[in-house]
Amino acid sequence: MRSVEEQMTGALSLIRSLECAGVDTVFGIPGGAILPAYDPLMDSTKIRHILVRHEQGAGHAAQGYAAATGRVGVCMATSGPGATNLVTPLADARLDSVPIVAITGQVASAQIGSDAFQEADIRGITMPVTKHSYLVTDPRQIPTAIAEAFYLASTGRPGPVLVDIAKDALQAQTAFEWPKFISLAGYHPVTKPHSRQVREAARMIAQSARPVLYVGGGVIRADASAELKAFAEQTQIPVVTTLMARGAFPDSHPLHLGMPGMHGTVAAVGALQRADLLICLGARFDDRVTGRLDTFAREARVIHADIDPAEISKNRHADVPIVGDCKEAIAELIVAVQAEYDAGNRVTPVPGWRRARAGANATRSAMAPRTALFAAIRHRAHRAAHQRRHHLRRWGRAAPDVGRPLRQVRAAAIMDQLGWPRDDGFRRTRRDGREGGAPQQPCLGNRW
Repeated sequence: MRSVEEQMTGALSLIRSLECAGVDTVFGIPGGAILPAYDPLMDSTKIRHILVRHEQGAGHAAQGYAAATGRVGVCMATSGPGATNLVTPLADARLDSVPIVAITGQVASAQIGSDAFQEADIRGITMPVTKHSYLVTDPRQIPTAIAEAFYLASTGRPGPVLVDIAKDALQAQTAFEWPKFISLAGYHPVTKPHSRQVREAARMIAQSARPVLYVGGGVIRADASAELKAFAEQTQIPVVTTLMARGAFPDSHPLHLGMPGMHGTVAAVGALQRADLLICLGARFDDRVTGRLDTFAREARVIHADIDPAEISKNRHADVPIVGDCKEAIAELIVAVQAEYDAGNRVTPVPGWRRARAGANATRSAMAPRTALFAAIRHRAHRAAHQRRHHLRRWGRAAPDVGRPLRQVRAAAIMDQLGWPRDDGFRRTRRDGREGGAPQQPCLGNRW
């Protein structure tokens, strides 16, 4: 079923498509190839354009918008160098599972491949760092390409999608048709986990003496914080949260051991190394957590739940793989584990294992600022965190830009000391909002 066709330019069709997709904010810079889209964009009463000073800032601002609102962020740039400046935020969004749609202008379709002025194969350049890339040369394809881009960006494992539109396609007349249904051949993301795998995972959990919940950013992306807390309290399994998962589980909870890895707490690292079972939820066994894989948690079997099947067993073999949305996977694990407990299939844990919080309190900060470098990092992280705490009182949520990685992890490590309200989920991006942001969800830029 399709809407009634309406004649308009390809540029107006693009803006109308964005309105139909529910977009209210676009970050970008005008330029020659994308300029035809700016006249109808400025006339739109539903979309606000945020002018940035650099295309990379537009991409990171779109990331911050997506992380803060839970919606798809949109950025716009012109052809050639304008489009290539978006590669860094697109790659960052791909790794951090942030849904954004990047719209770029391209030279006229007749000039593509002739090395015309400011021509770049941005579709080919971004193919490795996006979920999908479109090149639109027919104005009739614009609504379908935009609808599919938003569908791809927001379903399955969230991520970036690029839509490259030729200038003559923006200028030509076309009939506007907004597709009511999207069906992509070969793209069928699995959200519901396999029940047999869930039952096997429940059996392993009930029979383990030293289990650990290794929680990644996928729990926040799936909005599964409540399910995670219920599961941890049901099983009394200690929890470690990666930097991307900060806030998925309250720091104040007795079962929380802090961050794992080279920037984490001794309690979290020690628990992972001594565990006989790792329940990995929405994490990817990053090298900052594992260090050398051949020495990481040698005795532990692994249950790995992730919506992206490519992540499972990529770095560490999963004894029980669970492909599906973390929210649904945890909810089903709660039921399956309770069934195991009711059947009496529960191994007595190692004494004190599930009361490891005392050790966590004593070793909260494994990265003590003993040198001038760490003292400076700590001072700057404290200052940024205090600024954001004032910001949170006003706006009620955070999409922080800590800046350099060491400052990031220091700010994350001291958030509980500063009283951050993160129990509902702490949303993190790397450099979102540096060049601009929507005033309804502002992001503090790097002022150091």
